[in-house]
Amino acid sequence: MSGGLPDLIAKRAELSPAKVALEEPATGRSCTYAALNERAARAAALMAARGVGEGDRVAILCRNRIEFFELLFGCAKLGAVLVPLNWRMPPAELDGLLCDAEPALLFFGGGDAETVARLAGRPPSIGLDREYEEELVAAPPPPRPGRRWPEGSTWYLLYTSGTTGRPKGVIYTHRMALANYVNIGTCIDLRSTDTSVSFLPLFHTAGINLHALPVLIAGGTVLLLEAFDAEALVALIEAERIDALFAVPTVYQALLDHPGFAAARLDRIRHWGCGGAPLSDVLVERYRGLGVRICNGMGMTETGPTAFLLDPADAWERIGSVGKPQLLSSARIVDADGREVADGEVGDLQFAGPGVTPGYWRNEAATRAAFTADGWLRSGDLARRDRDGFYYIAGRRKEMFISGGENVYPVEVENVLCAHPAVVDAAVLSEADPKWGEVGRAYVQLANGARPDDVELSAFCRQRLAAYKVPRRFEFVADFPRTSAGKIQKHLLA
Repeated sequence: MSGGLPDLIAKRAELSPAKVALEEPATGRSCTYAALNERAARAAALMAARGVGEGDRVAILCRNRIEFFELLFGCAKLGAVLVPLNWRMPPAELDGLLCDAEPALLFFGGGDAETVARLAGRPPSIGLDREYEEELVAAPPPPRPGRRWPEGSTWYLLYTSGTTGRPKGVIYTHRMALANYVNIGTCIDLRSTDTSVSFLPLFHTAGINLHALPVLIAGGTVLLLEAFDAEALVALIEAERIDALFAVPTVYQALLDHPGFAAARLDRIRHWGCGGAPLSDVLVERYRGLGVRICNGMGMTETGPTAFLLDPADAWERIGSVGKPQLLSSARIVDADGREVADGEVGDLQFAGPGVTPGYWRNEAATRAAFTADGWLRSGDLARRDRDGFYYIAGRRKEMFISGGENVYPVEVENVLCAHPAVVDAAVLSEADPKWGEVGRAYVQLANGARPDDVELSAFCRQRLAAYKVPRRFEFVADFPRTSAGKIQKHLLA
């Protein structure tokens, strides 16, 4: 049988059958590559017996657990499309996703049974505990060798978090998975002996791809935490079980707040990656004080996700940069006419390469709008590149505003506010002003017990920013509404 990729999990089981692929520290359950491949094959047979065929969608609603990856690889074997659902969504929102994806089957965890029962458009469903196990045991594995995986076919759909509107289903192909493995693997020197930990939700690209799926392709071990738990994560760090860690800024902040974190042997972790939301300079500096090089990066659900990642050697010397485009990622910065801008100038960031999605599920209009005439993905981000080739994100195009004829990039102002010792996090939006056209309005989350007022924060900003960039108003919030990646949902603030 020619064409396409080999069955990657079957190949891994052939190469390292006895190696532990997945482990759940909380339950003590683990799964070797041989067992993972066998159970994925049975999962494919189970789905086929339930009427799932090639191209059909299979939804899954669960916390992080081994069965997710059994079904992910089972779908690849069958040619079906996995649709991870956001367990933070209420049934009304999930109904919208189910209506869009039209899954033939739904798997769900015990903690989500009540939500599933309230779904209006509920497809045939299987609980991921006793019912799934019984059907899995009864299902015969398909004949070997398994089908090859067409590189450009859809493997799974990830719905965007909807920070700006209705979620769209981003198409993920087998080619994208392999490109992301190359991009992240070459950057962090991923090895078959590595152990990583997955705690970000598996309905999010970082949960699947940073670093779980690349580690499984490489033949390493993935520790699965049901969700982020600072106590559990610090315990794994103290036990020196982690070689490569990826986290979002809110997680890095939570680790600093944990009393046992700073005393752990932090140099045991070879690589510390960060993305998903803007990383403040002050957070990088605090980790620098612990001898840790946080490597800032940037990508999108639509880029697979790895596009940029800073090298550890540059982490302290290039604070604020997201690094350079990785091996199979191409990036350019253009002006309003599509011409590439000079180094140092801010423009629209665009991507190309095998890690970029072919488009959005059943949404041709959104797909056309996302790509340029020559095939580059419009990120919606503003960026600049320095003369050494390092990229810096200036913020979202739609968030930039003009005050008194000057461009204001909220991410720059937010970074300054976060440097104030009393500020935990900040978000800056624009509002209309009769004199200046637009001015900034800052939402600020304070540390416990801190009480700075508007005057103090304004003076702090004026010492570090041009006057037109300083927010006109400050509002204080107990916390921010966030996406699963920790990104502030600014549209909910407005």
